[in-house]
Amino acid sequence: MGRWQDMDLEELEEQYSPSRWSRRMDSESVIQAHIDVTTAGTQKARAAAHTLLHVPYGDGEGEKLDIYFPADSSETFPVFVYIHGGYWQCLSKDASGFAAPALLSQGVAVVALGYDIAPRGRQGPTGVMTSFGGSVPTWLCTLPRPHGCDGAPGAAQPCLPGEAIPQDQELFWEVAQRNSPILCVTQAVPVAASCEVLVAVAQHDSPEFRRQSQEYSQALRSAGWSVSLLDLASVDHFDIIEKLSEETYVLTQVILNMIARA
Repeated sequence: MGRWQDMDLEELEEQYSPSRWSRRMDSESVIQAHIDVTTAGTQKARAAAHTLLHVPYGDGEGEKLDIYFPADSSETFPVFVYIHGGYWQCLSKDASGFAAPALLSQGVAVVALGYDIAPRGRQGPTGVMTSFGGSVPTWLCTLPRPHGCDGAPGAAQPCLPGEAIPQDQELFWEVAQRNSPILCVTQAVPVAASCEVLVAVAQHDSPEFRRQSQEYSQALRSAGWSVSLLDLASVDHFDIIEKLSEETYVLTQVILNMIARA
């Protein structure tokens, strides 16, 4: 298989449709199952935890977040920020709190971030979705101290790089280059020494997703970042995330260990 630049539209569609690579069920079923599992898990988490829901961080209708607090929130505590995927076509923060119980039990607060998806999401001049910009990290780090938000540099905050969706059928090369995570890698500076980067990829992700995960990890490592690539067996693009609701799941444990070291 060649690089994506050499693929025709049919192969690109195959490689960038992760639902086609699941071994558990067909493409449509695995997507619906993911929505059902994460939505039900979020409802359960909301019912059991102390929360602040639908907190606005911007002007957009979807620019709201949910905060799940650990039982003992009298002191400062680490925060795990979850930004959902869905190619800006589906999912929301209302299906993003499913992992909260496993993390809250270890004293880690969870912030589930919402943003406007298509067609409501704002578009830049080139037609690329640009919903929430850079306001969220600033907002989170200015949470009142009584709520226990510790915005100290180096805190473990796993995050997901944004995906640009071309409008119409054009490839907006300049915008893609400007937003591509691998082209935005900067040389690590001393303050980043305590910041660990974890790239997790599923065994049953597409070959292209797996290649990009490996190349991104290597690019970060070459720039001096502390990076780990976790290749998880027997999972696909969807249950690699769904299983974060399990305390004993290897990715949950790795994240908790990262937070403990921060």
